[in-house]
Amino acid sequence: MNNILFFLTPKALCAYLYDDYTIRQALEKMEAAGYSAIPILNRRGEYRGTLTEGDLLWAMKNICYMDMRQAEARRIMEITRRKDNVPVRVTTSMQDLVERASNQNFVPVVDDKDAFIGLVTRKAIIKYCQEKLFPED
Repeated sequence: MNNILFFLTPKALCAYLYDDYTIRQALEKMEAAGYSAIPILNRRGEYRGTLTEGDLLWAMKNICYMDMRQAEARRIMEITRRKDNVPVRVTTSMQDLVERASNQNFVPVVDDKDAFIGLVTRKAIIKYCQEKLFPED
């Protein structure tokens, strides 16, 4: 298997945030999606980073002073993020994808114009490996 598109969850099926969302919008979107980390895109569809629950927690404490009204006025790009999930291109090798997934719970995938086209979850890679290593009889 040399094509990472086999593992891709397309953008249309992904939860993501736009970089102009407020902190409150991000909180609500993450709660609804049920994810602990979610990609951030700009309105052109380019990948901008990853927002985690921890990033939001510290933002609520440090820049919103635990006040939801402040969370409606502050943008998510004001948040200091601990680390962004580093994206890969669709042409990335499987070896590089697996290496990246070993350090991230999902890997954003971008095209040649840096537009986000979807993501590959670590779960999808593990499921594939499990099926190859332990095929059902």
